[in-house]
Amino acid sequence: MNDLKIKSLVDEELAWEPSLDAANIGVGVKDGVVTLMGHVESYTQKMAAEHAAKRVKGVRAIAEDLKVRLAGHTPSSDDEIALRAANVIDWDSSIPKGKVKTKVENGYVTLTGQVDWRFQAKHARDNVAVLSGVRGVTNSISVKPHVTPGDVKQRIEKALTRSAEVEAKAIKVNVLDGQVTLEGKVDAWHDRDVARHAAWAAPGVKNVVDNIRIAF
Repeated sequence: MNDLKIKSLVDEELAWEPSLDAANIGVGVKDGVVTLMGHVESYTQKMAAEHAAKRVKGVRAIAEDLKVRLAGHTPSSDDEIALRAANVIDWDSSIPKGKVKTKVENGYVTLTGQVDWRFQAKHARDNVAVLSGVRGVTNSISVKPHVTPGDVKQRIEKALTRSAEVEAKAIKVNVLDGQVTLEGKVDAWHDRDVARHAAWAAPGVKNVVDNIRIAF
C-alpha cells in the first residue's frame, strides 16, 4: 500500500473516531511511518488520535507531534491537578492504597510507585489522563515480579493462542528478569497491539520490548 493511500485512510479513521475532534490534526506519511501534527483539546484526544492511526492497515510506525491546547476554561493549577489525581487514584478500588504517588509540573503528571499487576498501573494512568487541565502523563509505576519467567512465558503464549486476531505461531516470546521480548512478523499494527496487550497482562511483567515487525 502506498503512502498516499495510507494518508487517506488515516484521515478517514481520525474523522470517524467519535471521541476526537480531528479538525486541527495534520497527517504526513513516508514509507508507512505516520506523523501526526497539530493540536487537540485534551490529553485523551491525543491518545485517541494515536490509537486511531495505529488501527489503519499499512501503518508501520507513529511519529506523534500533537500538542494539547486546553480550550474554553481557565487552566487548572498544578496543586489542583495533583489533588484531583490523588483522589481519583484513591477512589479506584483496583489500585492498592498508598502505592502510587503523583507529581505535577505545568500540567504534566508523573506517576511513580510499585504495584502487583500491570493493569493497576494502567488504571492509574487512565484515571489521571481524563482530568481537566492534564497536558500529558508519564507512567513510571513499576510492577513487582512474583512469578517465574517460565510461567510468564507460558501465560503469554496461551493468551496469544486464544486470540482470534493474531497468528500466535508468528510471534516468539522471551522472558528475562520481568522483561518480555516479543519478536516475529504480523500483518497489521493492530495485531502488534494485541500481542503487546497479552504480554502486559501477564503478572509480574515490568517491561515489554516490542521487536515485532509489520509486513509491508
